[in-house]
Amino acid sequence: MTTQITVVLVDDSALMRREIKKILESDPRIRVLACARNGEEAVELVKKCEPDVVTMDINMPVMDGITALQVIMMESPRPVVMLSSLTQEGAITTFECLELGAVDFIAKPSGTISRDIGRQAAEIVAKVKQAARSRPGTRLPRRPAGRQGPSRRPRYRPAVSTDGAARRVVAIGVSTGGPKTLMEVAPYLPSDLDAAVLIVQHMPEAFTKPFAERLDGASAIHVKESQPGDVLMPGWGYVARGGKHMVLAPPARGRGAMIRHVTRPDDVPHIPSVDVMMHSAVDVFGPNVLGVLLTGMGADGADGMVRIRQAGGSTIAEDESTCVVFGMPAQAIARGAAEYVLPCYHIAEKITEILACPV
Repeated sequence: MTTQITVVLVDDSALMRREIKKILESDPRIRVLACARNGEEAVELVKKCEPDVVTMDINMPVMDGITALQVIMMESPRPVVMLSSLTQEGAITTFECLELGAVDFIAKPSGTISRDIGRQAAEIVAKVKQAARSRPGTRLPRRPAGRQGPSRRPRYRPAVSTDGAARRVVAIGVSTGGPKTLMEVAPYLPSDLDAAVLIVQHMPEAFTKPFAERLDGASAIHVKESQPGDVLMPGWGYVARGGKHMVLAPPARGRGAMIRHVTRPDDVPHIPSVDVMMHSAVDVFGPNVLGVLLTGMGADGADGMVRIRQAGGSTIAEDESTCVVFGMPAQAIARGAAEYVLPCYHIAEKITEILACPV
């Protein structure tokens, strides 16, 4: 018999509690043990019920979701999935929660009280199941002694290549647990990195721009949300816009490779897709692609990593010891596509080392 996934559901809206409980229990593998109206109740119910997963609203009276998350992660760590609004303010708060230990998030389609929450039913069920397989108590990395904190951008940009265009690409794919993990990678890349960095993080459209801005503020490289027509520049990072595939157009008319946004293929599990981005990068840059696959559920990016290796590029997969969900990297490793397997806190150093070798 399949073991049930037990859940404590936290939301100050009676309507949301009723609807989300109905959605979760539509799957026979999920059972809601109890519902809480605020963070204070949630903390007590988690201690009492010891659920496998907690779904946590952010804006609540008495004790908000951020505070409750912090208490739960200190006192009885377990997977927490946040429910947030599809706004820029909601995105910023959500990223704070992910950095504090939440495994994933679900964006309510219409704000705090979303009567159309049923539109998210499949996502809610899938993310709770994913969260139950994550490891919140062991995913925080132990940095090597003496490692410096995130570097800050210098006042003046170092010189770039003669034509100013990127000659190499670092193609990074990540999903569940990605925002926190990327903070262990992007801020440690040097400002004079001799490559453009493409980042596909599975995330809704309203969240990718604030996320890129958050990475930019913490990093020495410049990071922005991708825009059609962006010319790839060394020392710049481009976060794929949610809801669009990020692909590359080859250099033409004296300009470097450019970003394009496309909607096809539309039969893939995620848009943007890591595989689509990596295949396009190889089409344009051939062996001058360094693929990096980080934490995430499923197999997106595994085929892309195989293609990069076959083209003569380098590849890095995150080690299981620091993955929130050891899915995507595990698939790449199983297919022989990972040249290096490293904990997330060593990946930036390896990227820099590989790129130090001239093309």
